[in-house]
Amino acid sequence: MSDKILSRKDGAVGHLIFNNPERHNAVSLDMWGAAEAVVADFKSDPAIRVMVVSGAGGKAFVSGADISRFEKDRSTEATVKSYAVRVERAYAAFYDFPKPSLAMIRGYCIGGGMAMAMCCDMRICTNTSKFGIPAAKLGLGYGFKGIKRLVDVVGPSFAKEIFYTARQFTAAEAAAIGLVNRVVPDSDLESYVAGYATAMASNAPLTVDSVKFIVGEVVKSSNERDLAACEAMVQACFASEDYKEGRKAFMEERPPNFTGA
Repeated sequence: MSDKILSRKDGAVGHLIFNNPERHNAVSLDMWGAAEAVVADFKSDPAIRVMVVSGAGGKAFVSGADISRFEKDRSTEATVKSYAVRVERAYAAFYDFPKPSLAMIRGYCIGGGMAMAMCCDMRICTNTSKFGIPAAKLGLGYGFKGIKRLVDVVGPSFAKEIFYTARQFTAAEAAAIGLVNRVVPDSDLESYVAGYATAMASNAPLTVDSVKFIVGEVVKSSNERDLAACEAMVQACFASEDYKEGRKAFMEERPPNFTGA
């Protein structure tokens, strides 16, 4: 594990923190590997119902890849391919995480940081956060999967604008194009995200997780969708003890106590 990736568990909420503040949380290959391990741990832990991803230091969520290591990690055809495979594997771990995930964004969310945020279900940022993908200023190529995740969130025209201009967008602009779900004052970020995560974690896990899976199938092409799995997850909700608990709690006018069974 890298000490530049931190994690903690607060009840049903797992926190993953990019911890490279001296470089605005720029991410190296070692950090991606460590992040994958944390995600795998949260995935396998039934007590964890929501994952919150953030950056340490207060100045950046993730500022992108660690460009200072490109000469070593990304300068030849072979290393470019190897780098792309390893980083996409990490992105996929976040994107395919079967439980709700939330990016808590303060400061810069640039390049690989935006690609990372697109792998989360929701993005909540401060009103001073900045977003951008400077690939066109570096001569970098972006693959299909990364661009599709951005298009799925903001649509094709805004995705093109983000790449074509390579400029930084304000939090207000990000909200206007659907890049982020909520913008809050800097001082309120942690409490707001904590409230959102707790609210999601208290809802019926089978319902929430089934919606995440089904939305994932919706954005696939029709020939790739697993409709049988979607229907099975819906039926599992109706056959669950949580469905009984939800009905009972409603009739008794009390909060439900969902167990995921």
